[in-house]
Amino acid sequence: MSIRHGLLALLERGQMYGYQLRSAFEESTGSTWPLNIGQVYTTLARLERDGLVRSLPESEAGQRPYEITDAGRADLALWFATPISRADRPRDELSIKLALALTTPGVDVRAVVQTQRSATMRALQEFTRLKYASDKPEDLPWRLVLDAMIFQAEAEVRWLDHCETSLVRHRPAPSRPATQPEAVDRADEEARR
Repeated sequence: MSIRHGLLALLERGQMYGYQLRSAFEESTGSTWPLNIGQVYTTLARLERDGLVRSLPESEAGQRPYEITDAGRADLALWFATPISRADRPRDELSIKLALALTTPGVDVRAVVQTQRSATMRALQEFTRLKYASDKPEDLPWRLVLDAMIFQAEAEVRWLDHCETSLVRHRPAPSRPATQPEAVDRADEEARR
């Protein structure tokens, strides 16, 4: 998730200061991706530097609200109109972990798969419980985020099933005995004669 664009989208609703932005972001995502207040203010400083938001005078309570600029609106509209590329997403740590487990001596790859499946199933159950905990219309953004997490967890379980089936079918190539250095040296010497 782009914090930059998330904050711009929230400022499109109206002026807000840092803590309001953090609360609104977490409310919109059901606290799925909690934001550190430092991230909010660092991002606001960059947005202001880039001319996408402007800070307003401090309130009597000492809070400095921000508002989106026309350039910010244009940037936000472009973000909404542009699909997210698969290359723009972070690396899939689980895929990397399993690929390395297959090539690392002494790792029980089936145990790695089973451990992940158990954790993913627990997460899937929790996401599903949270989804049905509330059906208020104002919870729709949060439920959509939960739906995405549910679909991702279901896909991960299917992929782990596929990995396990592939492991059962996998027949590693027989390991070749290491060549004795002395024999190689003698063979090289005989070839040179």
